[in-house]
Amino acid sequence: MTTFPNSPRLLKGAIVSLKPTGSLGQAIVFQYNPDMLTRTVTARMIGGEGDKGEPLRFKGPPEESIKLEVEIDAADQLEQAQAPVVSLGLYPAMAALEALLYPDSALMIANDKLLSVGCKEIIPPEAPLTLFVWGPKRVLPVRLGSLSITEEAFDPTLNPIRAKVSLDLKVLSYQELGLSSLGGSIYMAYQVAKEALARAGGAASLPFKLNL
Repeated sequence: MTTFPNSPRLLKGAIVSLKPTGSLGQAIVFQYNPDMLTRTVTARMIGGEGDKGEPLRFKGPPEESIKLEVEIDAADQLEQAQAPVVSLGLYPAMAALEALLYPDSALMIANDKLLSVGCKEIIPPEAPLTLFVWGPKRVLPVRLGSLSITEEAFDPTLNPIRAKVSLDLKVLSYQELGLSSLGGSIYMAYQVAKEALARAGGAASLPFKLNL
């Protein structure tokens, strides 16, 4: 069946990890875009509730969190006998997401060897810079706080073949990453684009007059 020629090209969301050099580490493209995405944005202001003196001064960009649920299904790949889904099911897809929560195993083994020979200062392993990509206007550095996986169906050898993955993401701004860093620059580009979108909306007129 042919696709209607005027149908819009569907962009898919993704989680992308970058190596310390800035090169692409891994791209986890969503099989299906979630129907719902929940964002919580909390202002960062100087002083606490009830404090006087500086109630309207920003301490930095707002804290933002994103929650979404991603569905993955191996039905199409199994029908076409695609490897490695036939032998491994959804394990590779789920492992790619879970790996974002693990320190690199080779580095951990190397650190253990350093400890065994008396080295006292071991630098904790650094997670890769992770980006949440939701179209060209929303590319954000994030930290995967947690994920919840519900495996819903299995093949005869108990490989999961259908699952839902709930992602809990914390947006990392230049407040945490530093403005001169790659992640900080990506966040600033997001903020500048947001300001441009706000201006594009135009100023609304009030239905009444303010006596200022």
